[in-house]
Amino acid sequence: MKPLNNKVALVAGGTRGAGRGIAVELGAAGATVYVTGRTTRSMVSEYNRPETIEETAELVTAAGGTGIAVQVDHLVPEQVQDLVGRIDQEQGRLDILVNDIWGGENLVEWNIPVWEHSLASGLRMLRLAVDTHLITSHYALPLLIRRPGGLLVEMTDGTAEYNQANYRLSLFYDLAKTSVTRMAWGLSKELEPHGCTAVSLTPGWMRSEIMLDHFGVTEQTWREACQQEPHFVISETPRFVGRAVSALAADPEVHRWQGQSLSSSGLAGVYGFDDIDGSRPDCWRYIREVQEAGKPADATGYR
Repeated sequence: MKPLNNKVALVAGGTRGAGRGIAVELGAAGATVYVTGRTTRSMVSEYNRPETIEETAELVTAAGGTGIAVQVDHLVPEQVQDLVGRIDQEQGRLDILVNDIWGGENLVEWNIPVWEHSLASGLRMLRLAVDTHLITSHYALPLLIRRPGGLLVEMTDGTAEYNQANYRLSLFYDLAKTSVTRMAWGLSKELEPHGCTAVSLTPGWMRSEIMLDHFGVTEQTWREACQQEPHFVISETPRFVGRAVSALAADPEVHRWQGQSLSSSGLAGVYGFDDIDGSRPDCWRYIREVQEAGKPADATGYR
């Protein structure tokens, strides 16, 4: 019996990266997963990437769940409202909401002060990172709270502890990622009376499709990228954070995490799951103790 049989999930922003990894792992646990995004086989977003929501949905089904692809721009309230209405009509419930919408990689100007950074790009980055999550929560949470035990996962980059101590090299990016953590904390207060849980969650250095392409490697040859960036040795697949979400969703005591900032590696230590290669990368500890300490790249003891 799969732990998430009869559970319904919405992975908002599931075209690629963490969203895809999460959707697939929820499917592997037996969930019905609605996968949303802008890129379909007939329409490509400004990313101009090959990944599609249909492909993610098919991977969900192949893993053992039921994948349903729905094209949605989460900046358009009417589209999100229609999406939630469809889920309600088809399933009558929503047990897991993962807000993973992002889409700002190509907008960040690293190590550029705010007065020199493109204002249009910076403000759009904030809209993609914050407005989309708020719009989705506004429409989806009334369905989630119909039953106690619902789970909201706000995806971000960096734990609250790490981001509090480290500037993320762009004011717009820093605001985008820290805002989502605070959003999860605030939503935990609003969900508490309904017996539902909200958390923020970060992967480590993730081997997304975009990151692999950046280094000119594949998932099979990813270690070759360590010749360009030695600390890439601590990287993890999107499925690792997917297993973190699946473990949370299957935990009858998930409420213990209410409002907290969590990481894939931290949850792996609690729930005992590994990445798909059998390793357990501890990225944020590695960054602090090895990379930022100026030590040579060596993942021994960190994965």
